[in-house]
Amino acid sequence: MQFEYDDQNIFAKILRSEIPNATVFENDHALAFNDINPQAPVHVLIIPKGPYVSLDHFARDASPEEQVGFMAAVAEVCRLTGVDDGFRAIANTRTHGVQDVPHYHMHIIGGTQLGRMLPA
Repeated sequence: MQFEYDDQNIFAKILRSEIPNATVFENDHALAFNDINPQAPVHVLIIPKGPYVSLDHFARDASPEEQVGFMAAVAEVCRLTGVDDGFRAIANTRTHGVQDVPHYHMHIIGGTQLGRMLPA
């Protein structure tokens, strides 16, 4: 699969400081910020700083340092937001996965009892 990155997407603009955000955490490889339309008391988006379209693109093409830095950001967001009772990590991907922004991002959602994602 060919991955074509659109550098005009909203997350690219956030990374360039063209659009403000409510930063929760930042390191050399990732930026985490509060979702503007939270679905739970904790709803943080974590994005890599590199131009990756989706989870599979990031997994295939990101350097080991970028991947470790991203996962370190996930761990730190979970610690900072206190989702000790559990959380959901979601990475919607492309059309069938209902990905709204074509820049890889992970949602960390928690702070309350979450229902099942799919019927049992």
